[in-house]
Amino acid sequence: MKTIAENLIQKGSFWLPRPATQIAHDVDTLFYTILWFSVAIFLAMFIIGLVFVVKYKRTSTNTKAEKHVTHNNVAEILWTVIPLILLMIVFWWGYQDYLKLSVAPPNTMDIKVTGKKWFWSFNYPKEGINTLNEFVVPVNTPVRLIMASEDVIHSMFIPNFRVKKDVIPNRYTTVWFEASDIGIYQVFCTEYCGDGHSSMSAILKVMSQADYDRWLQSNGEDTDTPLPELGKKLYTAKACNTCHSIDGSVKVGPSWKAIYNSDRQMADGSSVKADDNYIRESVVNPQAKVVKGFAPVMPAYAGLLSDREIDAIIEYIKSLK
Repeated sequence: MKTIAENLIQKGSFWLPRPATQIAHDVDTLFYTILWFSVAIFLAMFIIGLVFVVKYKRTSTNTKAEKHVTHNNVAEILWTVIPLILLMIVFWWGYQDYLKLSVAPPNTMDIKVTGKKWFWSFNYPKEGINTLNEFVVPVNTPVRLIMASEDVIHSMFIPNFRVKKDVIPNRYTTVWFEASDIGIYQVFCTEYCGDGHSSMSAILKVMSQADYDRWLQSNGEDTDTPLPELGKKLYTAKACNTCHSIDGSVKVGPSWKAIYNSDRQMADGSSVKADDNYIRESVVNPQAKVVKGFAPVMPAYAGLLSDREIDAIIEYIKSLK
């Protein structure tokens, strides 16, 4: 089975990302219309200018213009009115696409999104499912993301869908889409939000309705992958790698290498053995015991990771000798 990275690489493009919604196709049509019309005008002006340079080049026998033209009313009206008409056409066309992007259809499937340094959490209110840095939607279904930030301004951007919206503290913003192609798509934060900004990404999986129903029945969990392997995937998928290394190097938080069953010195002077219970507590309530020398900045993952996912992270940490 192909990995997520392999799927994303195969969907890459030197040019615009492959459109995966009808609105994305509409946006691209407008973009290409403006682009190729501009290219045509540029080439026409370049060729005309080149002809004039050659034809009217000053020579020893041609040193004086035959006549001097101060103005031409017809030409001036044409080069004012025609561009104005073209600009109004482009404005109206863009305005129509903007309305399509901004106004969600009725009966959308709603997903609540929370941005926080430096991860995305997704909540399915009707299904009671929470996911982190990954969410799943059925194909050919209108989906509305209801978004808010818990700290600074973030921005939700899905390149293949041509949608982007700021995610703001103390305010809800929304964006909607209807995926037309099954696949795996990259989600980015496109508003600088601190040191881990470049790592604040997520995965969007578009499934058939049947596969999506099966995903709901499993409560959104991966029940097949062995725990250590699943923990390795979660290390990057849940943005643990933003703050914790696995090679012993010090980052925002302590390294995971050889941490299991070691004695950890806490900021309050106590000592704790890094066993299963300590790791679990550090995931769901990281402020309960803070390692000496590190700031208490890790967010709580209570409700964001299932018991199996926490067990998988523990087993992966055990493997890091």
